[in-house]
Amino acid sequence: MAIMIRLHESYRKIIAACDSDLIGKKFVEGKLQLDLRDTFYGGKEYSEEKAIEIFRDGAFDDATFNIVGKECIAAAIKAGMVEKEGVITIQGIPHALSFM
Repeated sequence: MAIMIRLHESYRKIIAACDSDLIGKKFVEGKLQLDLRDTFYGGKEYSEEKAIEIFRDGAFDDATFNIVGKECIAAAIKAGMVEKEGVITIQGIPHALSFM
């Protein structure tokens, strides 16, 4: 499985990362919702190794991270961007925000 990453330029960089098989899906649990639109999460597909590199580079650029999916969360943890305690799940799909 590949990791999909899209870089958004705003007042600071936003790195949206999602497991590629989740793009276009919506998950709702109580008041929580994940709407994994291609317009936000769709980008280029990367291997876990390249995603880790992108995450680490983004940390140096003072980026904000929006990370969804088991593969993405695992890569973010390996990159030191997310701790397990900071991960929530919505309908079994892990999600984390990280501000470096």
